[in-house]
Amino acid sequence: MKSHGYAAHDPKSPLVPYSFERREPGANDVVVEIAYCGICHSDIHQVRDEWGGSMYPMVPGHEVVVRVTAVGKDVTKFKEGDLAGIGVMVNSCRVCANCKADLENYCMKGFVGTYNAKDYDGAITYGGYANNIVCDARYVHSISPKFGDKLAGVAPLLCAGITTYSPMRHWKVGPGKKVGVVGLGGLGHMGLKFAHSFGAHAVQFTTSESKIADAKRLGADEVVISRTRTRWRSMRRASTSSWTACRRRMI
Repeated sequence: MKSHGYAAHDPKSPLVPYSFERREPGANDVVVEIAYCGICHSDIHQVRDEWGGSMYPMVPGHEVVVRVTAVGKDVTKFKEGDLAGIGVMVNSCRVCANCKADLENYCMKGFVGTYNAKDYDGAITYGGYANNIVCDARYVHSISPKFGDKLAGVAPLLCAGITTYSPMRHWKVGPGKKVGVVGLGGLGHMGLKFAHSFGAHAVQFTTSESKIADAKRLGADEVVISRTRTRWRSMRRASTSSWTACRRRMI
């Protein structure tokens, strides 16, 4: 299927218009027209090959808000005209224990990223900085029609949003609990808004006095100004070490 978008052709050049082919839709696929795509900092890391393993030409984008234009014959979840979203993944093995438990992001074979990834058939995936996309319905998320006039704001929920929403729901954040958010910007403002909307006591930590008003506007009950950067760096190192040790135990 013919597509066009913006692609990086090397780590240093700007993105430029790019025409390419997506796979032809199958029985379980949805074809969508892309309305909005958020810009995640991981897109920048990938485009600049700052993590290694970048494949060019690369069409980034994984915070994709779309409108369904066609569905395969076996698709029942969506119909033409529906609003939908596509996040960071477009495939997984579907047969491992995690996939069967609806935890495809922990696929034991490794999930397939929305862009800069190889699908299991060897095809390179291209992301949401484009006009359309073809995706298996299993990896497409429903978006309520009530957000029809707010779609630009919905796009970041597909990455930064779920990154902060998921752990708060897991730990049952709500009234009577206190949540500290370190940093305002990127994931920070999402975490602050969720903590406030769930009814928790939200404390914003920032090094910038200029962000106090924004933090309170977004729902902070308290704002703590911290200028002890060395202490924060030490805390981050300790946190990273703890996570590494924990991950080793899990493996």
